[in-house]
This record gives sequence, C-alpha cells and structure tokens, in this order.
Amino acid sequence: MINKVVALFTFVSFLLMACNDPSSVQTENENEKSVETTAKVQDESQQGKDLEKETSQTIGEGNVKAEYRVDKENWSFRPIGDANPKVVLLTFDDAPDKYSLEIAQTLKRLEVPAIFFVNGHFLENDENKAMLKEIHGMGFSIGNHTYSHVNLKELNEKEQEREIVKLNNLVEGIIGVRPKYFRAPFGSNTEHSKKVAEKEKMLVMNWTYGYDWEKEYQDKKALTEIMLNSPYLGNGANLLMHDRKWTSEAIEDIVKGFQKKGYEILDPKLIETPA
Repeated sequence: MINKVVALFTFVSFLLMACNDPSSVQTENENEKSVETTAKVQDESQQGKDLEKETSQTIGEGNVKAEYRVDKENWSFRPIGDANPKVVLLTFDDAPDKYSLEIAQTLKRLEVPAIFFVNGHFLENDENKAMLKEIHGMGFSIGNHTYSHVNLKELNEKEQEREIVKLNNLVEGIIGVRPKYFRAPFGSNTEHSKKVAEKEKMLVMNWTYGYDWEKEYQDKKALTEIMLNSPYLGNGANLLMHDRKWTSEAIEDIVKGFQKKGYEILDPKLIETPA
C-alpha cells in the first residue's frame, strides 16, 4: 500500500514539474513568435510584390502613368490600354526662335498641349532663355533637338554625344528638368545617338508628317489645308511643325480643325518614356 502511495506521489510531482518547466513555456512562446514572424514575412513579401507591380507600370513624363506608346513604324502613338485612340500630337522644332512664344500663347489659350524641341544655339542669350522658361512655365513639354542642329550622321560618336548631352545640361540649368524626348535634326538618328538618348532616359521620336518647311505650304491657308487633310493623317499621328511665321498664323485653325474632325490633342505627359 505504501509503495502505491509513493508511486502516485512521484507521478503527480513529475506532472507538476512538467507544467511549470520554463523551457516548455519558452517553446510555446517561440511557436507563437514563429507564427507571427511567418505572417509578417508573408505580409512584407506581398507588399514587395505590390510595389514591384506598381513600379513596373509604364510611366510618362513627370511619373504620370503612361497611356500611349510610340509606334516606330510611322512614329505615331498607340493606346496602351483603353485610352482614346483618336489623338494627334503637336510638336514644334527649332525652338525657341522668333515665333515659339507666340505659338505657345495661342496653344495655352486653346488649352491644348505640345512638345517644343529646342536647339542650344537659340539659348545662348538671356532673352531666349527667359522665353524657354516661360514656355515651360505654361505647362509645355520640352524636347532635345541637339545643340547645333547638325546632321548626326556626319559627326563622330564623341561629337554626337556632346550635341545631345550639352543641350540637356543647358536646358536643365534653365528650367530645372532634363528633356524627356529626343528628335534628331532631319530625322537623322544613328545607333550611337539612340544609345545616348537611352542613357539620358529620353524617348527617341521622328514624325508622321509635316509640311511647313516646303515652299508651297509657307502660308496660313495652304498649311492649314494640308495639315488637316494629309493622306498620312490617322489615329496617333505625330505632327511636325516649326518655329515659323506661317505656322504661328495657322496653328489656331489647325487645332480647331483637328478638334472638329473629332481628334483629341495628345498630352505628351501621357506618352511612355524610358524610366
């Protein structure tokens, strides 16, 4: 009988010791921490995926979500998603010379956007620097058209790079941002100029059509007529114009004519550019 009581007392004591064993409590706490840590890791992993997904979305100028992508077949712009396909882009080369500010003021009054492609040799005086700053201040995008408006195919690689990067540095010094678009003079791109543009995070673009440098279209009526009725007009057309007197005179009728045809003027900030 005594032996049974001793055995029972030993068994109960063992159970009590096990229940109060710190290592047992520690193991339980560690299990709870393990569950919490796993949940935290999973949550952080999902956040990382969400961030990756967000940053992988295409972006346009100023980190705006892009809605259009350039089609290098004809340099037009196609919707990335369900954006309106019936758009045209207005661009003006050789700025800022005599008429760029006047053109910009007309566009601002009409509440339509555009890209002004600038040359460095026009920005060597304070008056034109102030003009560029005013155009940019109105909300217009600024593009790189090289410093000296030379044919890049006639230059070596070092000279090509200087023509592009020197202008970007100059523009940034005036308006505080570097151009996001590059157009080579005469549409004469080289493999090296494309690499430089990519390094500078600029979108290379030529144009779909333009006429204002041709003698027969150097008046308001003729230029308006051909811009609105060109056989090359279509959705996403990339329109090339210049800092010219007749272009400035015609631009209001050109814009209103496109709008009457049902075209929306494309905001450059919605165009996909290199990240």
